Amino acid sequence: MLSTDNVIIDVKDVKFRYYGKKTFALNGISLKIKKGEFFGITGPNGAGKTTLSLCLDGLIPHIVEGKFYGDVIVDGMNTKEHSVSEMALKVGLVFQNPKAQLSGSALTVEEEVAFGVQNLGVPREELLKRVKEAIEIVGLSGLEPRSPFTLSGGQTQRLAIATVLAMRTKILVMDEVTSQLDPVGTFEVTKTTYKLHKEYGLTVVFISNKSELLAMLADRIVVMNQGEIVAIGSPKEIYNKIDFLEEIGVVPIPVTKLGKILDERDNWGKPYPITDEEAIDFIKKHIS
Repeated sequence: MLSTDNVIIDVKDVKFRYYGKKTFALNGISLKIKKGEFFGITGPNGAGKTTLSLCLDGLIPHIVEGKFYGDVIVDGMNTKEHSVSEMALKVGLVFQNPKAQLSGSALTVEEEVAFGVQNLGVPREELLKRVKEAIEIVGLSGLEPRSPFTLSGGQTQRLAIATVLAMRTKILVMDEVTSQLDPVGTFEVTKTTYKLHKEYGLTVVFISNKSELLAMLADRIVVMNQGEIVAIGSPKEIYNKIDFLEEIGVVPIPVTKLGKILDERDNWGKPYPITDEEAIDFIKKHIS
């Protein structure tokens, strides 16, 4: 059980139904996330993952219309009692499509990163410092004069992260940010995200259906299905539930499924590997 002092996100029996819908997109979600944790969320399409992310920064219930029940407490602030602009100082949400997150009015990368901070009324000297640091952290130094719309997919996603970092939030919520990226772009974004988590102590909520990514990055993982939490645990615990994951539509990790096949054929035993390195050790152990 988590210590209350160590909890930065506390979701309490949250239910949400979009207007015009008969069923709940979230149906009784309760969840605690620790300060500095790299927390993974996965599940099939329509499980409620994005809806949950919108609850974490107050877009639900303030902007997105629907029926909302329960409480979301973020760093001591109840999202029902604070505006989206107030919550934006605590939580940075990066969307699946980064272009939807850009202002559309900035002519350069530098101006784009500065856009949100300017709206906070931050003094110019502090603003320039934040913009410079955020651009350096995400690895876009040298691209400051470029138009945001000339960047590659991975660069655009890193720019979206930089706009959030400049706001100096404690929490970074990444909603399927690699789903539209090629392997190079995926590597760029996940490397940047993990660096922020490790070097700057950011709490990261990483929503993804890429099982291999979550297995490598996450401290804990929640599995969602039909608006409910159906499993929670370490990556090893979650991805060893192969039959369960396949039943609800989550693609298992190939090397984990290989471990299951070898175990069923030759009684190799559990736990099954969840990374390539573990798979090599797993096979070497039994071959020797």
